[in-house]
Formats: sequence, C-alpha cells, structure tokens
Amino acid sequence: MHAGRGLFFYLSSEGEVLTMKWRDWDVNLKVRLIGEGVFNILFWMFFPFMAIYFSDHFGQEMSGYLLIFSQIIGTVIGLFGGYCADHFGRKRMMVFAAIGQTVCFAFFAWANSPWFVSPWVTFISFSLLGLFGQLYWPASSAMIADVVPEKHRAGVFAVFYTSINVTVVIGPLLGAIFFFDNRFAFLSVCTVVSAGLIWALQHWIHETVPQTVQPSNDTDSRKGWTQHLKNQLSDYRVIFTDHIFLLYILAGVLVAQTFMQLDLLIAVYTTNKVPLQSLLSFGDWKFMVSGKDLFSMMVSMNGLCVSLLTVLVTKWMTKFREGNVFMSSAFCYGIAMILMGSTLNVWLLLCGVVLFSWAELMTVGVQDSFIAKLAPENLRGQYFAAAGLRFSLGRTIAPIAIPMTVWFGYTWTFVVLGTVAFLGMIIYGLMFSIFYRRQAPVSGQTESL
Repeated sequence: MHAGRGLFFYLSSEGEVLTMKWRDWDVNLKVRLIGEGVFNILFWMFFPFMAIYFSDHFGQEMSGYLLIFSQIIGTVIGLFGGYCADHFGRKRMMVFAAIGQTVCFAFFAWANSPWFVSPWVTFISFSLLGLFGQLYWPASSAMIADVVPEKHRAGVFAVFYTSINVTVVIGPLLGAIFFFDNRFAFLSVCTVVSAGLIWALQHWIHETVPQTVQPSNDTDSRKGWTQHLKNQLSDYRVIFTDHIFLLYILAGVLVAQTFMQLDLLIAVYTTNKVPLQSLLSFGDWKFMVSGKDLFSMMVSMNGLCVSLLTVLVTKWMTKFREGNVFMSSAFCYGIAMILMGSTLNVWLLLCGVVLFSWAELMTVGVQDSFIAKLAPENLRGQYFAAAGLRFSLGRTIAPIAIPMTVWFGYTWTFVVLGTVAFLGMIIYGLMFSIFYRRQAPVSGQTESL
C-alpha cells in the first residue's frame, strides 16, 4: 500500500518482526482487529471509486477542486486528532468518531437511494467520513501503544498493517460489483456495520489513556486546544532549520504525486478510457474485462503485492544504501506512471501497477528508520510529526491531476507526474550527497552515491 493510506511497517533492530500470541492480546486489540477489519473491507469497496463518481457527476475539473478542498480540511482536522485522543480519552474519541461515521453513512446511503439522489450530499458525507477518520485513527494507534509492551508493539502494529492490506485486496474486487450496481443496499450495509462497531467499542473495550495531570484551572483547559495547535505548528519549524530534512520533505511531496494517484487519476483513466477487452482466452471462451473491472484488479494487485512481499523486500532493501533505495523507488514510480499513461492494453497496465507496487515496497520499510537516523534524540517526535507532511501535503495537492486531464489530456498528465517523480529522484540525490558528506567525518570515510 502506498504511504498516503497511512500504513507503516515495523521491524525490530535485528530485522525481525516481534509478535505476541493471540491469547495474550488485550481484549481491546481483539475487538478492534475484527471490527475494523470488517469495516475496512466496506471502506475499500467504495473509496477507490469516489474519484470516478465525482468525475461523472461534477466533471473532472470540478471534482479535482472538491477533493483538494476535502483534503485540506482533513489535514487541518488531523492536527487535533492526537490532542483529542490524549485529552478526552482513546475510547471516547473512537466511539465519537464511529458515531459520526455512522451518521455520515446514513446520509451517504440516503443520497444514493431510490427516493433521493444528490451528488452534493454524497460529497459532503464522503468528506465528513474522512474527517471523523482523522479523529479515530490517532486514538486507535495510541491505544495499541497503551496496552502492548514495548518489545511486542512492532509485531502488533505489523498484524494490523497486514490486516489493512488484506482488506485492500478484497474490498475493490467486491466494490466493482456492488458500488456501481447496488449502491444504496451496499451503503445501507455500511451504515449497519458502522453502528455495530459503535456497540462493540462501547461495550467491549476499556479506556487506556494514561492518567495525566489535569489543567490547573478552567482558563488553561479552554486554551488547551489553541496551545496544542501552536505547538504542532511550531514543531514544523524544524524543517526550515535542517536542510537535509527540508529536501527529504520536498522530495517526498513530489514523489507522493505519483503514488497518491492510484485512487485518483488512475481510477478515472482506466474507467473512462480503457475499453472492454479480453484478458484471457481459451478457444471460444474469453474472460472480458472492462475499465472498472481493471481498476479494481489494479488496486487489489497493489494490496496483494504489499501484503505478501513487504517483509522480503524490506530485508533486501536494508542491504543497500538509503540514497540508492529512495532514488530507485522514485525512478520506478516515474516509469510506471509514464507506462500506464501511454497504453490502454490490460496486460501493460497490470505490468505498470506491478512496477508501481515495487516502487512502494522499496521504501515502505526503510523510510521510518531513515527519519530516526536524521533526528536528534531529543527531537525525534517532532521529526516524525513533521515527516507526515510528505503525505498530508502530497494528498492535498494530488487531486489537481484530475483537472489537469482536461487541460492537457491524459497522456501528458501522466508524463508530467512521471517527470515530477524524476525531479523528486534528483532532490533525493542532492539530499543524500549532503547527508553522506556530513556522515563522513563521523565514519572516517568518504561516501558517495
């Protein structure tokens, strides 16, 4: 999975995933793994197709602007997710977010019902689903850290990571069947399942937030969220005082313009442009694939590759210098984008998404370790927080690719995005050349790319 989905892989210092037995898991984790697994399957049954839906109803240019607006709001709300989890409790925020998501699903279904159809209500419901998700996941991740001993956290996070990737394989394949042909019934099921998740969270999990000192007075409490926002923004100043880190963020934002397109530009392109054609044939029997079917296969193939190969590829990538890994990944992203934008052949598009997935696999397991290497020990939390800008800014800018297809056409849009990835590769090269020169006095030898 691409990083824009918020997925991370964890290894021990020896390069092995540490796990704990299922019977030793806290009940919170068991309930969440099962409940969120079902919910995530439903989520991935509609999420990859929303860019297609909005393009059909609003036009490609307007849909791009709407998605940008939605991502900007989500990025801002995301600043408060961690604060709310710390100050109001993990369970409380998860239940609150689940209630909000259930209400949004109800309106989502209503806006696609036999009695009422409204693309605007659909857009609002979809956007609010993302906002409540920004409130849910920080509390969810913090809960794992609360109840799992440090030596086992990597393994538990890896299990949740694998679970999400499995849902990405299954969801789009089912979504191609139900989202377009049975949308109201499907969204009604989403509403019921989300309501069931509320009940499970309310009755089966317990609060895990550590006891903290309460604000000394009501004034301090009322000012808490504003002070937190100021602290979050001030944390990002580290970007402007560390030139290597600034280049790392800049390159990451540029490369993100490619891997964020799987659910945006690639979705619209395959659906609108790829004709019905044969994928396999034996004599008179042919397996025909439409653009929508192909897109579902591409998303599922991406999830399958990441689910099966992350551990293997990560262990292999740790044998190479980080500079070569990041530059090669950006290069593969660029080639994959240009390849997919230059063909309508099903097999070549599938080859393109395999290369796309390979580019993702190269860095998914090494990027966090590199950030830890860059960060001074006393600023490590700030560095990781600021590193998230690669994805939040990348996710905000990425929808501009959809109106670009109106301005320049599909082929040139893919070429531009591929070129942006190559520019990110060049910036990575510059960044690592500076990084290795700084490391040389410490290691006693000169390193180069």
